[in-house]
Amino acid sequence: MKSFYLTDAGKVRDHNEDSVIIVKNSDGDYLMAIADGMGGHSAGEVASSIAIGYLGKHFNETFRNMSKVDSVNWIRDCVNEINTLIFQYEKTHPESKGMGTTLVMTILTKEYLLFGNIGDSSGFVMKDEKLHKVTYDHTLVNLLVSAGELTKEEAKDHPKKNVLMKALGASTQVDVDIFDCDMDIDEILLSSDGLTNMLDTEQIERVLLEDIDIEEKVIKLIQKANNRGGTDNISVAYLIRDKEGEA
Repeated sequence: MKSFYLTDAGKVRDHNEDSVIIVKNSDGDYLMAIADGMGGHSAGEVASSIAIGYLGKHFNETFRNMSKVDSVNWIRDCVNEINTLIFQYEKTHPESKGMGTTLVMTILTKEYLLFGNIGDSSGFVMKDEKLHKVTYDHTLVNLLVSAGELTKEEAKDHPKKNVLMKALGASTQVDVDIFDCDMDIDEILLSSDGLTNMLDTEQIERVLLEDIDIEEKVIKLIQKANNRGGTDNISVAYLIRDKEGEA
């Protein structure tokens, strides 16, 4: 098993509001997560760090021998707790009012693979040298595409393509999408929209299929996104399973 993650401010933003983690617990289970924060006065950076800090600590302390059903409940409980923590922070830091964060995460054990998502950060799997997007973006344009009011081509350059319909910190009630994924996969990739707004799935796939080290692939993805404008923070978390596919 090989894994690597990296985050970059990009070419336009003066600071980075993304937070990333890959952690392996004592049972050999993996947690990967990316949070893309939003809000003024560096509040987005705080929101994303609250999310990732809580997840990493809670995973190491509590995630042990969990069934798939227990794991789904664990994800939901974590998301609700993070949402509560963000609102609690806002109460004592009025300048951070309106802050929030997206969250995409995956849990890989020997028995199952789950993805959780709120917002427009993305989760992918590689299977048979083909990259597949697992998660669904909670954006206004995606909603309009689903309703048949916009085509996918129109959505790409829509002026409101970054308007989120869901985020942590946006509402006291939060609903996370959870995806139960086929275990017969070779790789897992998480990214913030700073990557997917600059590169399409095929362009990302080509880099991942190159015969270079895992670190070089992640660095190259970020470089390519920056070369295309780097209009947002760019974060990538990437895991390659071993040939036996064991966690």
